[in-house]
Amino acid sequence: MHRFTKTNLIICMALSLAACNSTSEKQETTITSPATAAVQDLPQPVTTHYKKGDAVPSHLVCMVNDAFMNKEQIAVPFNGKTYYGCCEMCKNRIPKDAAVRKATDPATGKVVDKASAYIVITGNNGEVSYFESADTYKKSRQYP
Repeated sequence: MHRFTKTNLIICMALSLAACNSTSEKQETTITSPATAAVQDLPQPVTTHYKKGDAVPSHLVCMVNDAFMNKEQIAVPFNGKTYYGCCEMCKNRIPKDAAVRKATDPATGKVVDKASAYIVITGNNGEVSYFESADTYKKSRQYP
């Protein structure tokens, strides 16, 4: 009889484990509060790893500090173009200071608008440079 009890116990355990892992359709109800929904709508952290020499999207660059920030920056529309800043001070400075909206292409020496420039990490600490195009950047790489 003792053997019969062990066998029944093993069978019962196997059945209960199989029931827990069954692929039958389960319904899940998710309740989202307005606060949680607002957090979900925030920009998510960037998971791409950029390094020196990589072109980077403009929305990840503070154009006042000329620095790659690796996270979404504050968009500042101005005269039909969009510039980016990392803080309120930068956001307020972009429309007022023309100098922070322009840069000199290191390959050609021409002045470029940061909103439309080809942006590349050129420093070891996330410093960026602004180029007229990918071609001018590539040409500058041929003659270090």
